Amino acid sequence: MNVKEFDVEKIRNDFPILKRSIRDKPLIYLDNAATTQKPKQVIDALIRYYEYHNANIHRAAHTLSEESTKAYEDAREKVAKFINADKEEIIFVRNATEAINLVAYTWARVNIKEGDRIVITEFEHHSNIVPWQLLAKEKGALLEYIRIDDEGMLIIDDLHNLISKNNVKMLSFSQMSNVLGSIAPAREIIKYAHEHNITTLLDGAQSVPHMPVDVKELDCDFMAFSAHKMLGPTGVGVLYAKRSYLESMPPFLGGGDMIKEVHKYDTRWNDLPWKYEAGTPNIADVISFGSAIDYLLEVGMENIHNYEQRLTKYALEKLSSIKGLEIYGTFDVKKRGGIVSFNLGDIHPHDLATILDEDGIAIRSGHHCAQPLMDKLNVAATSRASFYLYNTKEEIDALVNSLERARMIFRI
Repeated sequence: MNVKEFDVEKIRNDFPILKRSIRDKPLIYLDNAATTQKPKQVIDALIRYYEYHNANIHRAAHTLSEESTKAYEDAREKVAKFINADKEEIIFVRNATEAINLVAYTWARVNIKEGDRIVITEFEHHSNIVPWQLLAKEKGALLEYIRIDDEGMLIIDDLHNLISKNNVKMLSFSQMSNVLGSIAPAREIIKYAHEHNITTLLDGAQSVPHMPVDVKELDCDFMAFSAHKMLGPTGVGVLYAKRSYLESMPPFLGGGDMIKEVHKYDTRWNDLPWKYEAGTPNIADVISFGSAIDYLLEVGMENIHNYEQRLTKYALEKLSSIKGLEIYGTFDVKKRGGIVSFNLGDIHPHDLATILDEDGIAIRSGHHCAQPLMDKLNVAATSRASFYLYNTKEEIDALVNSLERARMIFRI
C-alpha cells in the first residue's frame, strides 16, 4: 500500500477478510470497537516470523534468537514513537485490561490507603471499573464517579468537585467511550488532576487506534491500549508509564526475564521495561503489531481521524431518518469518535443483530462491558455500529436499509 491521499478502496484491498461473504451477502464489518480486521501486511508478518525467525528472545546467542529479539524490540520502539514515549516506558502485556490491572496491583496497592479516593467516570468499560472496585474493597478506599450529561459528555464541574476533595489519589478515565464515542478533554482533565497531586491513568483502547495521541502532550502518568483494536493481533496490549513510576513500582509478575540475579533468598529486578515482562512473551504477535503500527503511520492518524469524523457525521444523519430509532450520545462529531450506539423501538439488540447478520452486516449488541453506563441510560443493552479506516458510506447505506427491513418485520 502507498497512500498519499486517503483512498478507502486502496485500503480495503489490503484486507483479505473484506472479500468474503456472509450468507451470500458481502461482509460489512461494523464491530471495530470490539476488534478490527487485519491487513495482509500484518498477517504476512506473523507468518514470516514463524516460518523464518521463530525462537525465544533475550536468552540465546544464536542467530534466530538474535533476529527475534531485534524484531521484538523494534516493535517496542515503533509503539513508543507512535505515542511519543520513551522505549523504556512501553510495557507489553496481553491487553488493555491487563495493563490497568498491572497499575492497580502495583502502584495503587502501595500508594492507596484506607479512606483514600479513586475517581473514574460513568462511561467506563468494566476493565476500568472492576480493578478499582477490588482495590477499594481491599484497602477500604472510596470509589467515586464523574457523571455524564444527557449528551454523554463528562460533566466538568462534577469532575472539579470530585477531584478537589481531600485524599483523591487516582483518576482513571477513558479518552473515548466504547459505547457513546464521547471524547473526553483529556489534557484539561489531567492538568487539573496534577494541580491536585493526583495520579492519572488514561484508557486509550478506543482513542489510540483512531486519532493522534501524544502522551507527553497529554502528560498522563499511565495509559493502556490494545493491539487488536488497531489492526494488530489479539493477545497484545500496551501499558505506557512514566519512567519515574516504573522505577518505583514493584513488579507485577515474578519469574524469568524480569530479573537480573536470583539467589536463594533475594532477587534483583531487571532493567526497564523488562522488569514488568515476566516469562516468554507473545513474541510473534508483538512483532506483527509492529507491522500494524507501520500501516497506520503510512495512512496517517490525522487522515484516519478526519475520515472517521466524516463517516460518523454521515451515519448520524442517515440513522436519524429511521422511524423509532434512538441514538445515544452527542451529535457533534468533533466531540465523538466513530461509534454509534442505538436502539430501534422495542426490538432487543440481540434480535436486531441477528437480522442484520442475515444481510451480512456485523454489529455489536449487548451491554458492551459497560453496565453502569447502561443503568445511566436506563436500558439493558444497545446496538452499536463502529467504524474504521476501511468502512464506507455505502456500507452505512446498507446498514440503514437493513434497519428499515427490521423495522418492517417488527412493525415499528
